[in-house]
Amino acid sequence: MDKQLLDLYTDYLISSFSQTTATGISNALDGEISHDRFTRFLAKEDLGSKDLWKIVKPFVRKIESANGIIAVDDTIEEKLYTDENDIISWHFDHALGRNVKGVNILNFLYHNDGVSFPVAFDVIKKTKEVLNPTTGKMVRKSEKTKNEIMREVLLSCVQDMRLVFSLVIADTWFSSCENMTFIKETLKKDFIIPLKCNRKIALSALDKRRGRYTSIESIIFKEDVPITAYLEGVLFPVLLLKQVFTNEDESQGVLYLCSSDTACDAETLKENYQKRWKIEEYHKSLKSNAGLAKSPTQTVRTQINHFFMAMVAFVKLEKLKIKTGLNHFALKAKLYVRALRSSMDELTQLKKLRVKAA
Repeated sequence: MDKQLLDLYTDYLISSFSQTTATGISNALDGEISHDRFTRFLAKEDLGSKDLWKIVKPFVRKIESANGIIAVDDTIEEKLYTDENDIISWHFDHALGRNVKGVNILNFLYHNDGVSFPVAFDVIKKTKEVLNPTTGKMVRKSEKTKNEIMREVLLSCVQDMRLVFSLVIADTWFSSCENMTFIKETLKKDFIIPLKCNRKIALSALDKRRGRYTSIESIIFKEDVPITAYLEGVLFPVLLLKQVFTNEDESQGVLYLCSSDTACDAETLKENYQKRWKIEEYHKSLKSNAGLAKSPTQTVRTQINHFFMAMVAFVKLEKLKIKTGLNHFALKAKLYVRALRSSMDELTQLKKLRVKAA
C-alpha cells in the first residue's frame, strides 16, 4: 500500500464536503499527483480487515484493557441508482423493516475509556443466485450469513489479534443461541444482547430440565430489576433486565436486555449496553464526516477500497478528537468554516482583479 497516497486520500475524504473523485483530489493538489495515480491506487489490491488492523493496532494497544468492549452491528449504505454487482444488492434493513438496495457492511468497533476504533469489517458479498419460491425470481444470496461472519471475526479478534476485552454487545439480529453459546463458551467472554419478546425462557433450572418454557412477554417482572433465567437452547443461565422507554411518538416500548454475566447489577448492565450506541455514532460519522458514500467508484474492488479509506479517515478523526477534545462533527464544522473563509478570501482577490482590469 502506498502510504503517501493513503494519507492524502484519507485527508481528502475528511476535508471534502461533496463528491470525492480522483480528479477532485488531483485538482486540490494543483495537479502535483495525477488523477490516474489515485485511480490506480484504488484499483491496485484488495484491502480488508487485516490491512485495517495493521493501521489501527498501535492505537488500540494504547487504550485496550479488560474493560474494553466490542460492539457488532451492520449498516447499509443505499445505492439506489448504481448498477447491481456482488456487493450492491438488495439487503433487509432490520431498522427500517424492509429491503434496501445498497452496500451492507458488518462492522466491529473496539471501545474503551471514551475512545473507539474500528478493528474489523466485512462487506457482505452476494455471489450466489437462488430462486425465491415466493416471487419465482432469481435473487442474490451470500455464501455466509452475517451471524457466521460475526463468529469468524470475533474468533480472529481473540486468537489472531489478541484483543483484550470482556464484553460483546450487539442487537437482536445477533441474539441466536448459537451466537450466545459461542461468545460465552468458545471465546470465554460475556455478552449483552437484547431479546425479542417472544423468546422462550424458564425461570428455574428445574423448569428448564422439565421443558417448561414461556415467552418473556408473558412473565410479569419489575422494570430495572434483573432476574436470572434460562433461555431455550442455551445451557447456561442468563440475566434478564426489562426496560420501558418512550418513543418519539409518545408510545411506550419495552426492551429486554440479556447478559451472560449473572453477577452484574442493573445499573452496570444498562451502562454497558449504552456503549452499543458507539457503533451507531461510528456509522453516522463514516457517512457524514469520512466520505463513505461520496465516491462514484464503479467496480467491487474500488468500492470496497473506498470504504476502507473512509474507515482510516475515521481513525484519523478519532485521533484528532483525543488531541483536541472536539468530536468528529465539531472538527468537520471547523474545517468547513476555514474552507468558507478561504473561499471568501479568494473571491475578494478575484473581485480586485476584475476592478483592475476595468
